[in-house]
Amino acid sequence: MKQCPSEDRAEFAFIGRSNVGKSSLLNYLVGNKGLAKVSSKPGKTRLFNYFLINDFFYIVDLPGYGYAKFSKTERDKWEKNINEYIVSRVQLLQLFLLIDARIPPQKNDLNMIQLLGENQVPFSIVFTKVDKLSKNQLRKNFNYYQRVLLESWEQLPDFFFVSSVEATGKEDLIRHMENLLKSY
Repeated sequence: MKQCPSEDRAEFAFIGRSNVGKSSLLNYLVGNKGLAKVSSKPGKTRLFNYFLINDFFYIVDLPGYGYAKFSKTERDKWEKNINEYIVSRVQLLQLFLLIDARIPPQKNDLNMIQLLGENQVPFSIVFTKVDKLSKNQLRKNFNYYQRVLLESWEQLPDFFFVSSVEATGKEDLIRHMENLLKSY
């Protein structure tokens, strides 16, 4: 946290399980395939990576949670740093929780959602890899996710559906970010 920028610029942070497609999404959003390093191996992002956009706001690529081939001590340190960032970073305008659209709700995703709710962190859910599913299967998976969340949530966060492979969903996500920046 001490190494995070001290300026009073808005930040949009992106988090999710390891290999959910955070770096691919960031590259897609800014139109630069080389901005964030992409890897097929979980745990590539190990630091808080800040990208200054138009000298106006930051996009923050947070390390993934869940599986990674690192010691439990190191994973626990990441988790502590991530949690501290999420709950105490006043510049954080919105956290985007990335979830693989192909799989049912996972315990670590639900735990993250719980942490965000308990700490009143503004967040949205971004379903990634939607190109890997038929529209019918995507709808079923999304409906299932909604049912699970409604068991403990009165109001659901905003949801977005993106595919960097098929270049879909970018406009909705950028429009949402622009609207949030207007109020910052």
